[in-house]
Amino acid sequence: MRPIAEDVLRASFINASKGEAARMNLPRDFAETDWSELDFLGWHDPGARERAWLVAERDGRVVGLSLRVAAAGVRGFTARSMCSVCLTTRTGGGVTLMSARKTGAAGRRGNTVGQYLCGDLACSLYVRGRKQAAGAQFEEAMTVEDKIARLRLNLEAFLDKVAE
Repeated sequence: MRPIAEDVLRASFINASKGEAARMNLPRDFAETDWSELDFLGWHDPGARERAWLVAERDGRVVGLSLRVAAAGVRGFTARSMCSVCLTTRTGGGVTLMSARKTGAAGRRGNTVGQYLCGDLACSLYVRGRKQAAGAQFEEAMTVEDKIARLRLNLEAFLDKVAE
């Protein structure tokens, strides 16, 4: 990903008002972000843990999503879930249901799209092996480049669902 300036990032949200984007808290380490390792920037709002933000490049432009984080349910430590973007499996609640309000008339009617995502939104780091999920992982006979391409396709499908 190319570095994104704060004003471009705040203007990129397709399912949040300008006021929401202006009030959003950026990641604490935003100025030190290593963009070269990211396919998208995702973070939890430090001021509101039930809110998360995701920003990606799509067709030469920056697209941002406002996300709501589902309340954590009671799960056993052995429960295993899979992120629908990077396909990393996690135990102990490491994958969280997040929802994005749809754009346009559907969003004004309250329609949302849900997606199971890595709770820390570090999908890019998991597929590159820069971060390890707790517990055993499934071995895949895919190159890192293929995993990155799959992550991007899955992310684009999610963005498409929100924007349709």
